[in-house]
Amino acid sequence: MGRSSDARERILAAAQSLIEQRGYSALGVAEICKAASVPKGSFYYFFDSKEELALTVLDEHWAGRRDAWTGILGGDRPPLERLRRLFEATEAEQRAGQQTCGTVSGCLFGNLTLEMSNQTEAIRARLQQIFEAQVELVEVVVEEARERGEVTVPDSHEAARSVVAQLEGQVLFAKLYNDTHRLDALWANCLALLGVTAPGVTREGASLV
Repeated sequence: MGRSSDARERILAAAQSLIEQRGYSALGVAEICKAASVPKGSFYYFFDSKEELALTVLDEHWAGRRDAWTGILGGDRPPLERLRRLFEATEAEQRAGQQTCGTVSGCLFGNLTLEMSNQTEAIRARLQQIFEAQVELVEVVVEEARERGEVTVPDSHEAARSVVAQLEGQVLFAKLYNDTHRLDALWANCLALLGVTAPGVTREGASLV
């Protein structure tokens, strides 16, 4: 009856794909079930509502993103090099998505923030948690760079918030114009935001030791 071991995963995958393509509000449960090739009863077996499904999609997506961000921003490389790698990974992901479907999909979190933040308190609260978690991950790297004298920002937390906002904003512009070249300025803008003082730090990341 569609309640096989992978039915939940199919529903989540279909929901994420459809939300990325069309947004949340325009989707109906029937369309999600059709895309997932499961009967409608299976949807309500796993999820009480479309909102609960959206929250689960956010959680699942962030779990993967959190692991990726932690892997990129962790390790023994110089802090600014690790931060640069995060920006490079973001650029690569958006370009790969455009090559696959012909359009820049943007960021699921940013897209839902624009669409849903004033409509559903539960989704708004979850998005706040996700973005705060991103800021905290970046803050650790910025503080390390500040302690090394490589950046001049007085407040690592607020600087990290600006970096995440700049990253999210540039991805939004890339989606708006369907042009991944809008991402080309990401790293240079980040260096300017942080007031980088380390000699030889360029967009290419040379001499980051």
